[in-house]
Amino acid sequence: MTFTQLEVFSVLAKVGSFSRAAAALSITQSGVSHAIKQLETELGVSLLSREGGALALTDVGTRLLSRANDILQQKEALQQEASLEKGIARGTLRIASFGATSSLRILPVLMAQFQRAHPLVEMQIDEVVDEVVVQWLLERRVELGFVVLPDERFDTLPMVADELVAVLPASHPLAAKKTVSAKDFHNQPFIRTSAGSGPHIDQFLGAQGAIPKTLFRFEQLTSMMGFVAQGDAIAIAARLALPDAPAGLVYRSLQPRWPREIALAALSFDRLSPAARAFIQIATKHRKNRRA
Repeated sequence: MTFTQLEVFSVLAKVGSFSRAAAALSITQSGVSHAIKQLETELGVSLLSREGGALALTDVGTRLLSRANDILQQKEALQQEASLEKGIARGTLRIASFGATSSLRILPVLMAQFQRAHPLVEMQIDEVVDEVVVQWLLERRVELGFVVLPDERFDTLPMVADELVAVLPASHPLAAKKTVSAKDFHNQPFIRTSAGSGPHIDQFLGAQGAIPKTLFRFEQLTSMMGFVAQGDAIAIAARLALPDAPAGLVYRSLQPRWPREIALAALSFDRLSPAARAFIQIATKHRKNRRA
């Protein structure tokens, strides 16, 4: 078993195709196939299945993936520690983010400070939905990620407080209210997105038994906002994920208020690589300065 084989396995699991894995690793597709076949032979198990032409991890492959990623993370940490001993901070730091809340409101200032302090460390940022961030942290595909609290599975550093708000057409009767209750959404034409906050929205509505008429489902908040502005439906979203309200839209607080707290997370702060530790230190200092 080699680090190269484990890296090929990790990348293949992430991108979901031999051709994309080959492109990501700058090797041939046959090189990817050969590495996986050698790894499966040595381990004596099948890591991948190809049902209906789609590539997926087997049950044992899913379990072994987190082990493989853990080994690769520790290899990266070892190399970083060795570089640090020579007085040079090098390596790669992988962070998972979700949407505008963390990608635009938190990350830019932290990245700028980190890159000034550690210019030779390469930062790799993947933006995915909330649930995938959690999955990648658990599978050790990334070392750090942004999560919504509470989440007892991780060590966390709270970064910013956010809240859900109603997103309404400016001409809608609810726009005249200062706050909007869950019951105000009952039987109303409603838009859901895959951009996150879904479970929190469901909790808010479910607390008062409100069931809106979900007419549209969109991947992006921008699509949702466009349909709301046309007066086709109303929605709920996290305030920090939204831009300033454009013409035709208004945001209203919910009643009761429905807060959420965003944190920087890792499986264990005690096992972080030097680069990740440095990033957490910068994030901690930034948080203290904001609260001072």
